[in-house]
Amino acid sequence: NFSRVTEFILLGLSDTRELQVLFFTIFFLAYTMVLLGNLLIIVTVRTDPKLSSPMYFLLCNLSFIDICCTSVTAPRMLGDLLSQRKAIVFEGCIAQLFFLHFVGSSEMFLLTVMAYDRYTAICKPLHYTAIMSRWVCWVLVCSCWAGGFLHSITQTLLTVQLPFCGPNTIDNYFCDVQPVIRLACTDIYVTEWLMASNSGLISLGCFLVLVTSYTLILVSIRGRLTQGHWKALSTCASHVMVVTLFFVPCIFIYLRPFCTFPFDKYVCVIYTIFSPVMNPLIYTLRNNEVKESMWRL
Repeated sequence: NFSRVTEFILLGLSDTRELQVLFFTIFFLAYTMVLLGNLLIIVTVRTDPKLSSPMYFLLCNLSFIDICCTSVTAPRMLGDLLSQRKAIVFEGCIAQLFFLHFVGSSEMFLLTVMAYDRYTAICKPLHYTAIMSRWVCWVLVCSCWAGGFLHSITQTLLTVQLPFCGPNTIDNYFCDVQPVIRLACTDIYVTEWLMASNSGLISLGCFLVLVTSYTLILVSIRGRLTQGHWKALSTCASHVMVVTLFFVPCIFIYLRPFCTFPFDKYVCVIYTIFSPVMNPLIYTLRNNEVKESMWRL
C-alpha cells in the first residue's frame, strides 16, 4: 500500500511548556527588532540624499533581505510555540523551504558583493565611482536575486521529486532540506550529495571569497593608514562580524551530508533569527553617518 504524506509535524525547539513561553518571548522581541531595525535603515537610506553611495544602496537591500529571511521562519515558529499541535501541510513545507533558500542564498551573494564594494572603495578609490556606478549596483543586486532563485529552485525540485509515504516528524522548527529529504521513502544517497554540493559549496565558496577580499584589503593598506582608511576598516570590521555570524553556522549545517546532530536546530536559530537582529545594530552603531541620519529622521 502506498500513501502520500499530506503534512509534517514540527517538533520545535522544546516540548516543555515553560521553555516554549520563554522562547516565544525571546523570539518575539528578536523578530520585532528585526522588523523595526531594518525598516528604519531602509527608510533612513531612502530619505537621506547624503546616503546615496553604493555602500548604502547595498545596505538597504541587505536590510530588505533580512526582513524577508526572518519572516519566512519566525511567524510560523512563534505560532507553533503557542499551539499544541505543530503541523504544516506538505505544500506549505515546500514553500517555506523554497523561500528560505531563495532569500538566504541571495543574502550570501549580496554579502559577497558588499565585500567587493569595500575592496573597490579602499584599494581603488580614484576609480570607485566609475566601477560601482548605480547601473552596476542594480546589475549586481539583480544577479544576487537571480542566483538565489536558481539555487532555491534546484533544491526544491530535488525535494519534491522524492516519495514521502512514511514518517512525517521533523526535528526542527521549520522545513529545511536535510530534515525533509531524510523522511523520503527511497535511497537519498545521491540527493544528499547533490544538496551538500549545492548549499554547502555555495556557503563555503562565498565565505572564502569574502575572507580573500578582506585579506587583500588589509594587505593593500598595510603601512599607509589614513583617517579615511581607518573609517573604511571600521566598516569592514562590521562586515566581518556579519559574515562570521551568518556563514559559519550555514557551512556547519549544509556541508555535512549523511550527518545530523540534535543541536542542529539551535544552530539554525543563529542565521535565521539572531544574524538579522545583529545586522541593523552592527551597521548603525558603528556608522556615524547612519546614526546622524536616523537622528535627523
